[in-house]
Amino acid sequence: MLATATAHHGVGLSFIAAVVAAGFGAGLFNGVAGGGTMLSFPTLLALGISPITANISSTIGILPGYLTSIHGFRQEISQQRHQLRRLIVPAVGGGIVGAALLLTTSPAVFNVLVVVLVGLATLLFALQPLLAKAMGRASTKVEHRVAVVVGVTVTSLYGGYFGAGMGIMLLVVFGLTLPISLAESSGLRSVLSIMVNALAALIFLLRGTPNWVAVACLAPGSLVGGYVGAHLAKRLPTIWLRVTVVAIGVITTAVLAAKA
Repeated sequence: MLATATAHHGVGLSFIAAVVAAGFGAGLFNGVAGGGTMLSFPTLLALGISPITANISSTIGILPGYLTSIHGFRQEISQQRHQLRRLIVPAVGGGIVGAALLLTTSPAVFNVLVVVLVGLATLLFALQPLLAKAMGRASTKVEHRVAVVVGVTVTSLYGGYFGAGMGIMLLVVFGLTLPISLAESSGLRSVLSIMVNALAALIFLLRGTPNWVAVACLAPGSLVGGYVGAHLAKRLPTIWLRVTVVAIGVITTAVLAAKA
């Protein structure tokens, strides 16, 4: 089946190898430090896939790699089940709106917006360690119920539309609105991120136009990468992974800006 699809799309073994490697890297990065989309999305762009199709294909293809990220936060997630029950609706609502907006955005408009989106995601990944420390020190002592719902809704909308950097945004929202630890915030973030990405992927599967060859290559790569990343999360020097993500983001932003 893959061979047939490959021939149909005019791609060869080099395409398959590059996309599988990108999927593995995306799963690994998400399992260790985050930022997987900033590897899979630019790779698809570099291989000649249009920005909207690359975004849709990346969202669907790297979803399996997210599933392993919950494993390390099982205890924290169980302690925050009441927050999850309250935040599921705004997360789902925001994700649906974001995915629907992407499907109704013209390629010309998205080609301009993606420069800002990739640039923003790159900046967030670069600042993630500083933001995490700041949230850990300045975590609120009072629960702001309306603010957390609004923050999760807006962040999920962004996540359904593009996705890269959503987890970092959620950490900031939780740090400012919920009196919980950074580890508990990370557990909440991982579950809500998976929900929004899974929902967006489902919508894109039903109504979008993914590159199925790219999806078929990304999915197994991200699954293996996510498994490896989850087991190496506490051993690998995340600074080098972060530097790689930021470097790719800067180059991608520059290339996209030149084409816009």
